[in-house]
Amino acid sequence: MKQLTLFKSSLIALALASSSASFAQSFAITHATVHTVTEQGVLENATVVVENGKVIAINPETINADSIIDAKGKVLTPGLIGSMNQLGLVEVSAVSRSRDASDKKANITFDASLAFNPRSTVIPYSRKGGITSNVVAPRGGDDMFKGQTFVADLSGEFDSVRMNNNSVVIDLGAKSKGSRALSLQNLQFKFEDAVKELAKANKKTTNTKDQKEAKEPSREAQVINALLAGEKALVAYADRATDLLALLKMKEQFSLDLVLVGAADAVLIADKIADAKVPVVMTALDNLPGSFDALHVSLENAAKLTQAGVSVALTVNGDTHKLYQLRFHVGNAIANGLSRDTALASVTANVAKAFNLDSGTIAVGKTADLVLWSADPFELSTKVSQMWINGQEYSTHSRQDALRDRYTTPSDMPKAYIK
Repeated sequence: MKQLTLFKSSLIALALASSSASFAQSFAITHATVHTVTEQGVLENATVVVENGKVIAINPETINADSIIDAKGKVLTPGLIGSMNQLGLVEVSAVSRSRDASDKKANITFDASLAFNPRSTVIPYSRKGGITSNVVAPRGGDDMFKGQTFVADLSGEFDSVRMNNNSVVIDLGAKSKGSRALSLQNLQFKFEDAVKELAKANKKTTNTKDQKEAKEPSREAQVINALLAGEKALVAYADRATDLLALLKMKEQFSLDLVLVGAADAVLIADKIADAKVPVVMTALDNLPGSFDALHVSLENAAKLTQAGVSVALTVNGDTHKLYQLRFHVGNAIANGLSRDTALASVTANVAKAFNLDSGTIAVGKTADLVLWSADPFELSTKVSQMWINGQEYSTHSRQDALRDRYTTPSDMPKAYIK
């Protein structure tokens, strides 16, 4: 019995050692056209070395790695980053029991990451579009605050949520019932009241007699305080110029970390948004007004905002299953005036900066989310040749591929199974 126990212990130790060695394995990608999305720009015939999930060297004098991958001149970019969608929260939009992105009672504390499904069939399908990580946004409920975003990689692993409660989502603008003014007023009052409460709390902590009376803020108040401290970004859906200006005023008054989403009228006040250093998350394909708040949408808006100095992050609106198409949307933005370098940044570095992510560029010390492309990533016929998430290679094989193989491969199975 003792020998059996020792044998089992040895096997466990060997397995742990093998697992550790596998994770620690390093590799180098050589002869690649590396789009760093940094000041280094594009590096021809370059080498990138990865170890323990991080980029540890670019163009080292000597290559010290466990394995070498010859890119043969192919394009290497940071993994694309999706944003402001419900990936992993919605499996089939028409099936209510597969939707976890919203709840009528959801408020500013709503943490939808608790329902994230890393085994969603949409995730490997999205990997086919070169997407390695994603900022997931809840849809919330009746409250103007829709909850908090979280960040997940597209590895499909059960520990793929990298960061929860990342930023606070709020929906402002036109209302089917009531006035937009009340939402803006309530938001202003919440920040003003929170500032007063913080001042009172600070006063109490300096007075030893009142220290015992100081109460811990409510969960809602803690989130508001985090916004005021700049620890969380306020991610605001708004389109009309007057709403955007009101948000810019609050940013200045309360020193908020603000991100605008949608922002159809942003082109009218692009200089003010640029001066305030506020990023804009938008789609590249809107060219017709969807409401009276969005009369200034245009296929050229991404290019116009960028030219004005605004940091633009491109996203895909609509159904979560469309995330795969992100690179095609970027290609359309390029066709309408956005430079290729800026276009790549709009789905990598700009997203990472807006949501405080440790990815989006190919630089020493950054997370090794990398994609090797067969050609220009924004061309329709280009495919992902290889993909690494956290330094681990992942396949782009999806349910769609399995279905294609099932129905096109000759088989002895009954006709109902294969046709």
